[in-house]
Amino acid sequence: MKITPTIVSAIVVLTAWSMRADPRRDPLTPPEVDQLRDTAQEPEQRLKLYVKFTRARLETLDKARNDPQVTDRGQAIHDRLQDFLDLFDELNDNVDTFADRRADLRKALKTVIEADTEFGARLRALKDQAGSGKETARGYDFLLTNALETLASSAQDHRKLLAEQEELAKQKKLIKPDPAQQGRR
Repeated sequence: MKITPTIVSAIVVLTAWSMRADPRRDPLTPPEVDQLRDTAQEPEQRLKLYVKFTRARLETLDKARNDPQVTDRGQAIHDRLQDFLDLFDELNDNVDTFADRRADLRKALKTVIEADTEFGARLRALKDQAGSGKETARGYDFLLTNALETLASSAQDHRKLLAEQEELAKQKKLIKPDPAQQGRR
C-alpha cells in the first residue's frame, strides 16, 4: 500500500483528535477562576472560596433533581455530581499544598470540616432517596458512592491535619500569612 499525502493527513487528524484534552468542561466559571486567582497566596480565603463553590455545585444538583424540565435526570445528576467531586478534589489539593508549606490552616480547616459534614449529609440523603425508589440512581450510583467515600476519607484527613496544625501552632512552627503581603495582588 502506497502512503499518500491524504492518508498521512487523515492519520495526523485522527491522532490529534484522539489526543485532544478531556472534553469535559471546567466546573468553575470564569468569575470563580478570577476569584481563586486573586487568593492564590491566601490559604484561608482560597479554601473558603472552594467550600463556597463546592456547596453551590450541590445546590445545582438539587435543582436538577427537582426540575420538571430535566429530561435525563440521571445524566443531569451525574454531571453535577462530577462537578462537585472535581471541585472537592481541588479543595483537597489546595489543603495539601498549603499544609506542605506549613501555612496556618487552622481557621480554614474548621470551615472545611464543617463543610465535609454538610456535604456528607446531603450526599447520603441523595443516596437514600435514590435507594428508596423515588428516583433512579441509574447513571450516577457509582459516582455517588465514590463521592461519599472521598468525603469520608477527606473528612478524616482534615481532622487529622487540624490536630497536627494545633500541635505545630503550640510549637510555633506554622507560617502565618503576612498582612502586608495580603494587601498586594
